[in-house]
Amino acid sequence: MNKSGIVPPLRLCFFMWLVYSIEFYLKTDLGYLGIYPRDITGLVGIFMAPLLHGNFNHLVSNTIPLLVLGGSIFFFFPLIATRVFLYAYFFTNILVWVFGRPFYHIGASGLVYALASFLVFYGLFKRNFTSVIISLVVIFFYGGMAYGLLALDDRISWESHLMGAIVGAVSAFTISKNK
Repeated sequence: MNKSGIVPPLRLCFFMWLVYSIEFYLKTDLGYLGIYPRDITGLVGIFMAPLLHGNFNHLVSNTIPLLVLGGSIFFFFPLIATRVFLYAYFFTNILVWVFGRPFYHIGASGLVYALASFLVFYGLFKRNFTSVIISLVVIFFYGGMAYGLLALDDRISWESHLMGAIVGAVSAFTISKNK
């Protein structure tokens, strides 16, 4: 177990809060740096979208689960954590760029969904005690996230949620079979 498991997700959250603070104090909107699907200018969003948030509530609602889920992955699975985190970050955003609706997708919720999905499915695929317990805890605390996969609000990027869940499940499957 890695006692510094919270450090990598904490670094990402620091940059999320830094970007939000810059937007707030300069009274500017950097949403145009989000993912705009199938447009060359939207490619920058693959890197930037998780750092951008529409408002304070959006930022907080991504920060807490990112710290909990990301910290769990780095704490309990340090040997695969960086790979999982990078897959979740980049593959989710690439899939949103390919399949998303034509508007700017911002926020770290796709990453959050990927991490949650990974933890749930890794427990199912790996079937060792620790992985299964973590899977059950994630289902208990974050099971309600399943509603975020539905297109209930046009302002919410359910595509990010769905692509994140898919990336997390596929990553769990491939990593559990290769390790």
